[in-house]
Amino acid sequence: MEFKNVINNLLTKRSADDLIATSKKSELKKTLNVFDLIVIGMGAVVGTGIFTIIGSAIQGGPEGVGAGPAIIISMVLAAIACVFSALCYSEIAAMIPVAGSAYTYTYATMGEFMAWMVGWVLMLEYAIGNITVASAWTGYLVQFLKGFKHLLPDFIINFPMWLRNDYRFMFSFCDKYGLDPHTQMPYLFDKIPVAINLPAIFIVLILTMLLIKGVKESTRVASIMVGINMFMILSFICVGAFYVKPENWTPFAPNGFEGIFMGAFIIFFAYIGFDAISTTAEETENPQRDLPIAIIGTLVLCTILYVLVALVLTGTVPLNHIDTQAPIAHAMRMINKNWFAGLISIGALCALTSVLLIYQLGTTRILYAMSRDRFLPKSLRLIHRKYRTPHVLTWISGIVVIICSLFMDLSISAELCNFGTFTSFIIICIAVLILRKTEPDRPRPFKVPFTPLFPILGILTCGGLMIYSMKFLTTSSLYFPLWLVMGLLIYVTYGYHQKRLEEKIRLSRSARTKTISRL
Repeated sequence: MEFKNVINNLLTKRSADDLIATSKKSELKKTLNVFDLIVIGMGAVVGTGIFTIIGSAIQGGPEGVGAGPAIIISMVLAAIACVFSALCYSEIAAMIPVAGSAYTYTYATMGEFMAWMVGWVLMLEYAIGNITVASAWTGYLVQFLKGFKHLLPDFIINFPMWLRNDYRFMFSFCDKYGLDPHTQMPYLFDKIPVAINLPAIFIVLILTMLLIKGVKESTRVASIMVGINMFMILSFICVGAFYVKPENWTPFAPNGFEGIFMGAFIIFFAYIGFDAISTTAEETENPQRDLPIAIIGTLVLCTILYVLVALVLTGTVPLNHIDTQAPIAHAMRMINKNWFAGLISIGALCALTSVLLIYQLGTTRILYAMSRDRFLPKSLRLIHRKYRTPHVLTWISGIVVIICSLFMDLSISAELCNFGTFTSFIIICIAVLILRKTEPDRPRPFKVPFTPLFPILGILTCGGLMIYSMKFLTTSSLYFPLWLVMGLLIYVTYGYHQKRLEEKIRLSRSARTKTISRL
């Protein structure tokens, strides 16, 4: 009997009506319109992919081959994998406009346990993914400062490497060039190496304080960043188009289907973020109308930009000369446009800043929803009296990113982020199929066309990319199950018991209310 009760608890769902009723009592401020949402989506998506990841997807990495000029096919594949999930996100977000994204939608369709696990997986997408972005931000800051070598002192232009990289990179760098680590970075007690990514820590702290001040204020900053970013990208396309040499597109797919498929997996990291739009549902003025428009609009606009940038990049720079860290800025230097390369660094800094901002926003809103459901301590969801934002969770998420950036391998964190996103996308597609069966009459301001075909295609495309990549990405394929086990242990030791305690308190209050009404 006890075992049966446990299973029933694990499968306990929250009805859509209950979730919507809870969201209406939310203390979060409703200030966002459809333009704000598209800015959030573009700010989260257009950045890391164009300015950093695209180079790795073209050239390949230590655990996978690159796509070469066929990266445009990889982008289309990644977009197709996203579009089915984007349609599913749009249907559920319009139907259940509640903070929490995939976590909340899973709670309404698959029950308590799966909701917790999806919420835990989403931390890979946002919090862990933020580590990669913060590191890329530092790289472009260094490139930007080099443009002022005649104006600024050398200790600023070329500040020590141990102040802009984690200790893993420093050991790898020393091993590659035969250097003694003790000469390249300080040691505590002659045993503990000291290497911190100081610029990354600085920008995360600044954005954390901005998010505490308010989501509307944060969106205004993101709007400025996105505007500068769009101008730089469109300028690159227009200027670079005059230097395209068709012979650089041959061989078109040097590594065949394997390269295209691995390129799609890597470039998928560039699309992560459009679902961050759904995390702001409780702060949107008209979520039923605006969320679907913003989600689909963001995906379409970003795909067009990505393909155009890829065509120009691979057409202007020979395959073997494409840089994997700052590909667009390097491409401008290759055609002797050094002044424009400096401007590209400014655009990259703005783009990566907006990505950091939106990822941090998504992390806190998901944690807020999980805390409200008592999976996490109640004290975490405290709202700032003046700014009406979850300031405690915002600080915690910022500190987690800072601590993890001190020791996590950056390429591994990007791959883990992808695994987490693929999982959440698959869950969303399944959730649409379940709700179509369990609640067919519920009003749907937006419907996924050709259901069940499109949700099933979303499951197959995301699942296929995920399974195929596991054959090559051995390290992250091991860490991902470990992350799931860690989440399971937290649920078993804390979350499950807190939920049962919440139920007892609710039943006790209900009984007390009935007794008083009888008297």
